[in-house]
Amino acid sequence: MTKIVAIESTRRVEFIDITRKIEELIDENIEEGLCNIYSPHTTAGLTINENYDPSVVKDIIETLEVIVPENREYNHVEGNAPAHIKTCIIGNSLTIPINNGKLMLGRWQGIFLCEFDGPRKRNIYVTIIPIKK
Repeated sequence: MTKIVAIESTRRVEFIDITRKIEELIDENIEEGLCNIYSPHTTAGLTINENYDPSVVKDIIETLEVIVPENREYNHVEGNAPAHIKTCIIGNSLTIPINNGKLMLGRWQGIFLCEFDGPRKRNIYVTIIPIKK
């Protein structure tokens, strides 16, 4: 079953922690399985990283800016070429195992929507695949 999670970004570039929204979609009857999360957007990706210390996200955003600077001349005429490139680097889907009805994330891990061309309204598709024993 696939569900849609609507997310609104508020800044041009931001990482939005969507971990709780994804966890809420896991049906209480699913003990084991896979959770696939997909972003159909070419300027917004998905990643898993530390969600405890906000300086980690800040460091990632700043490093991506060094790698893909906004003030460089690009061929793409819409003016958002850096957003497309950063999304390619980050990726647009994740698959997380489910064990005992919970996402198998590490203690400090969170799931982030990575907005690179905001503010925008985004839809993320979440498919829960139960594994029968």
